[in-house]
Amino acid sequence: MMTTLTGADIGARLTRLRQAAPLVHSLTNYVAMNSAANVLLAVGASPAMVHAREEAAEFAALADAVLINIGTLSPHWVEAMVEAATSAGEHQTPWVLDPVAVGATAYRRESAARLLDLRPSVIRGNASEIIALAEDGLGGRGVDSTAASDDAVQAAVALARRQEGVVAVTGEVDLVTDGRRLVRVPGGHPLMPRVTALGCALSGVVAAFLAADQDPLVATCAALACYGEAGSRAGRTAQGPGSFAVAFIDALHQLNPETLLRREPLAIESLD
Repeated sequence: MMTTLTGADIGARLTRLRQAAPLVHSLTNYVAMNSAANVLLAVGASPAMVHAREEAAEFAALADAVLINIGTLSPHWVEAMVEAATSAGEHQTPWVLDPVAVGATAYRRESAARLLDLRPSVIRGNASEIIALAEDGLGGRGVDSTAASDDAVQAAVALARRQEGVVAVTGEVDLVTDGRRLVRVPGGHPLMPRVTALGCALSGVVAAFLAADQDPLVATCAALACYGEAGSRAGRTAQGPGSFAVAFIDALHQLNPETLLRREPLAIESLD
């Protein structure tokens, strides 16, 4: 079992993703669609924003990975999400749940509970969202987190064990766990939360990496490391949120195994 994830390991997974160019079926919120599609293209994946209930299950069966983001819910969309997730499970297709603002309303909690029953491969959220999912309680202020990543460690581990999947808590330092292992992934830039939909787009990148790797925890760590590296690089030239958004897409596109070699290895901590 791996005990560290080096820059070379991350670069190899980025190369594998780009060679595969996985089709990522994204049922994401309409605020994030354009950004999420551009981010997926920049990292080397192929995005498909397909939301109609009438074709959700069929398209999920064709995809290499599925992203479900509950940011802008409606009854028709929820049913499409359930059908896509069901189809992904039937075809052993990895899928990611992004539980946006899940603690804010009863409707979000009920919808998320239905999706959790379908066993996502990875749950990616901020600390408040993960705490709310783990405790079936309230948390967060809209899409913003009111808790730090470290506050959610116990909740993330408990949720991962309950779901038998991977949980990623993103913040200043990202946390990834499958209930048996725990990894902290540093990186990023303070401007990232100032650009709408970058978090939602990250969940799509996680889905893309899942499609090209057998280990969901390692794939998720690689996705977060690449995203954080692109954020750090974009922040060197950006003058504010607007220029950062453009610089980030360019930085993600320009990432390569050589640039990732300089990253410090990520320690994979055993929780057993």
